[in-house]
Amino acid sequence: MTDLVAARLQMAISLGFHIVFACIGMTMPALMAFSEWRWLKTGKQVYLDITKAWSKGVAIFFAVGAVSGTVLSFELGLLWPEFMKYAGAVIGMPFSWEGTAFFVEAIALGIFLYGWNRLNKWMHWLSGVLVMASGILSGIFVVSANAWMNSPAGFDWVNGHAINIDPVKAMFNDAWLSEAIHMTLAAFVSTAFAVAGVHAFLLLKNRSKLFHQQAVKTALIFGSVAALLQPVSGDFSAKDVAKRQPAKLAALEALYKTSKPADLVIGGLPNDKEQRVNYAIHIPKGLSFLAKGDPDAEVQGLDKIPKQDRPPVIITHIAFQLMVMIGFFLAFVSLLYLLFSIKWRHVLMKKWWLGLVAFATPLGFLAVEAGWTVTETGRQPWIIYGIMRTRDAVSSMPGLRYSFLVVTIVYLFLSVIIFWLMRRQINTIHEFYPTAKSE
Repeated sequence: MTDLVAARLQMAISLGFHIVFACIGMTMPALMAFSEWRWLKTGKQVYLDITKAWSKGVAIFFAVGAVSGTVLSFELGLLWPEFMKYAGAVIGMPFSWEGTAFFVEAIALGIFLYGWNRLNKWMHWLSGVLVMASGILSGIFVVSANAWMNSPAGFDWVNGHAINIDPVKAMFNDAWLSEAIHMTLAAFVSTAFAVAGVHAFLLLKNRSKLFHQQAVKTALIFGSVAALLQPVSGDFSAKDVAKRQPAKLAALEALYKTSKPADLVIGGLPNDKEQRVNYAIHIPKGLSFLAKGDPDAEVQGLDKIPKQDRPPVIITHIAFQLMVMIGFFLAFVSLLYLLFSIKWRHVLMKKWWLGLVAFATPLGFLAVEAGWTVTETGRQPWIIYGIMRTRDAVSSMPGLRYSFLVVTIVYLFLSVIIFWLMRRQINTIHEFYPTAKSE
């Protein structure tokens, strides 16, 4: 294993682990605040019970997320010193704002957790809203930094140095809006469906528990709206990528040859040797329309990209297809939920429906992991798109494979701890709250 491969694998493990907590940190406070608001408006005990139960989960994930986020911040400097040498001065602002948002979130969460019966009820609720707002902003600031890596702005690159730096322009680069919207919606979809799935699974054991009924309903309200908006966001992102990163678009669609018009490829296995996609479904003119808004438009293929600048096609294409497949499946489930809620509410307590929601528990997070694989792998071989190659940014310190192994072991250990804590919390919730009939 070369040092470059070890460094990339370590970042992949770290990001893949942390992104789950980032999504939860952006979404769970919103669910928590919404549930408390319903308690304040209706006075029903079930909403207060849900709020307190969810707040314990927020605390657990916040603590572990703080650890994994700290590791990531050190890894940027230790594994990629050449990147930070030049990028730090340009894109440091969103990182500093993310630290501020995290600091505010920590204070607000402390007030929320320990302010029960000590604060005015509405002031307590406002502390939860502050946790929600700072959590969402924290995620957006980090996404802005990643967007800059895909769409560098706010500086001039002269003789291998960044000059004329404009940190505001760097932060609000051409990619930040599409990535921020897409990531925020992905966070709500993945977390809300995971929460709904856990409570749906517990409802399968005892469908008379009002606590789980209302928890599923609350989570699916957020998850369904986000899931139905996500395809619109995806279309916006695809058109943006087509303009800024044609190589990435060609890789995720496995478009080996420039085409006019270009077919949309669904599924299939890319064959780099023969420059084609096996076992795929082709929709004539589909890619031209989605990428350019014109069914007869030309879409640039990998044949116009120098070989040394081409992203890995197989990984990027499969990850993209997985993300899209899961996204449309969850959007379909969301449509069913809205339909059943309006016309056939009794269906929402059927075993098959609860089983379907429970089945969806991990799917949103799988889509998030696939989406980040597309974003990061599709940018290769660049760490700063068109400016600095990944191989030129890696540390010259030998033995990076050992830090990769250590970090992997640590994250596996943390995963076991989290699983144990959340399983205990879920069992406590299921056993503690009394059985009650539906309202």
